[in-house]
Amino acid sequence: MSQTITILDVGTTRVTCFIADQEAGNEYSITGIGQEDMLGMKRGAITDMDAAANAIRKAVHRAEKMAGQRVSDVFVSLSGNGATSDYADARIDVRGHAIDDDDIQQAFDAAGLDGAVSGRSIVHAIPTAFSLDGTRGIPDPRGMKGETLGIHLHLVNVSESGLGNLISCIEMCDLEVIAPVNSAYASGLACLVEDEMDLGVTLIDMGGGTTDIATFANGEMVWCASVPIGGQHVTNDIAKGLSTPVANAQRLKWFFANAIGGGSGDREMIEVPQLGESDPASARQVQRSLLAGIVRPRLEETFEMVRDVIDRSGTSAIAGRRVVLTGGASQLTGIADLASQILDKQVRLAKPLPLPGLAEAAAGPDCAAAAGLLVYATQKHSAPNGRSMDRRAPPPWMADSALGRIGQWLRDNF
Repeated sequence: MSQTITILDVGTTRVTCFIADQEAGNEYSITGIGQEDMLGMKRGAITDMDAAANAIRKAVHRAEKMAGQRVSDVFVSLSGNGATSDYADARIDVRGHAIDDDDIQQAFDAAGLDGAVSGRSIVHAIPTAFSLDGTRGIPDPRGMKGETLGIHLHLVNVSESGLGNLISCIEMCDLEVIAPVNSAYASGLACLVEDEMDLGVTLIDMGGGTTDIATFANGEMVWCASVPIGGQHVTNDIAKGLSTPVANAQRLKWFFANAIGGGSGDREMIEVPQLGESDPASARQVQRSLLAGIVRPRLEETFEMVRDVIDRSGTSAIAGRRVVLTGGASQLTGIADLASQILDKQVRLAKPLPLPGLAEAAAGPDCAAAAGLLVYATQKHSAPNGRSMDRRAPPPWMADSALGRIGQWLRDNF
């Protein structure tokens, strides 16, 4: 029997909705796709509730029309909002018996995650390792015997108000949020191969208003962060620097901009329509080198901020020299070379791994988070044993934390 899954990738510049039918064995086919320019959001945060809700409503309606069905609940991406990583450890006495699911649940509960820091909300509590009698790095302790079982959790927390505003916008569209998912986490699930996740890698998801970062090691996300700068900042710089409309600045960025610059192409002349002018004859002729001179400083600033955040995190040794670049803003010519220069790491550009039923036009780097939400929904999410959206009860997305039962999580991951 199939189950319908709906995902919403809510970005600063665009909202994407996928509707998919999940079959047995976590296989799925995408039946509906809807996209709409996002309004009412800046740097990953809602600034106009009505405008944002209207954009979400239109994207969902398009996907529903294509799929031929109505939807009522969604998985939603969460970019920006000051995402940070914290960690929790817990140990319980297992008295020498063979460890089972109940023991692991007790270890989760012992972590004491009932309250987040004031103003912050925990959206993920990811078990990254277990220990038994001091022996660390155990992926699955079930069936093993010992005296003391330990668990190490990676806690992803975000702005409580930012999360609340996004959920309110979605509820204004008569939809219910099943789980919010960190955008970089989702993109990693869609774009990274198994060896990268195991051996260590840093994923950089370049969106319109934010750049989200995540480090993966030993098969799980072990750290994440976000910087409030993205592709829209590059577009605005072009619009201001060349006195051209924003829509045309976006076109110039994709068709003519080069993150590195240099070469014979820099002398090519391009036509730049001017603000407030309707006569095509008023357009300026400028060299492509001028465009590169506007684009490169902003991208350098972006990668320098990313580099500084990574250096402060202390995860460089875990991730090694491997960086994977994805997201809509990663499609700029020469951006991988620039990232490699500034980060001093090996960089590859990535798009989502093949998904059943997903058209090629919707399978680019700009859809990485959307594709990853489907992977999360089918492989990572665990149902909270019937808990509802009652405000007095823990929200459903806490199912992957100590606030929810983890039986389904265990079946999915072991």
